Amino acid sequence: MVSTTLLVIAKEPRPGRVKTRLTPPFSPDEAAALAEAALGDSLRAVAAAPARRRVLVLDGSPGPWLPPGFDVVPQCAGGLDERLADAFAGCAGPALLIGMDTPQVTPELLTVDFADCDAYFGPAEDGGFWALGLARPDPALVRGVPMSTPVTGAVQRERLCTAGLRVRDLPRLRDVDTAADARAVAACAPHGRFAARLAACATGTERRVGR
Repeated sequence: MVSTTLLVIAKEPRPGRVKTRLTPPFSPDEAAALAEAALGDSLRAVAAAPARRRVLVLDGSPGPWLPPGFDVVPQCAGGLDERLADAFAGCAGPALLIGMDTPQVTPELLTVDFADCDAYFGPAEDGGFWALGLARPDPALVRGVPMSTPVTGAVQRERLCTAGLRVRDLPRLRDVDTAADARAVAACAPHGRFAARLAACATGTERRVGR
């Protein structure tokens, strides 16, 4: 019996609020479209993975990009560490949390078993992490970890180890933050909506530049 809750923490993909580091070369509307595609691919992977419950922890309002089968809960106020901690606080049993920045994620990567470990850790190439799983969700394991720094992942993993948890590492993935990231990630998942949207946005950018 699957007992894991899968959490996705995300922002509503609205122009000017998401993926601002993609502007330029992309316009704010294109950056939001890319964010929506990344979120959509991530949600579909979660929907296809075995889970007891699927939860979208959202800053904003859900849209037509949300597939069925998800509970939607609002993010709390505060820094990212507080918001991650609050997301785990709402879970009664084992939980795995991911963000919206890794559209190359697959259902297989999200199929976790806590039978012989206490935590899962998915490192990101930029020094952060793309996934965090806890057999016994404890907000204190996340709260206070410095976020969005080159050492975020190292500090978070050390926090787990210091607590005496048995940690299993997931594959290292690349977040989508810049245009170079977007191209690299799309190449890893060429058949996803993100790759298709990137191709369409790149064509539009080339047309504008060629005017």
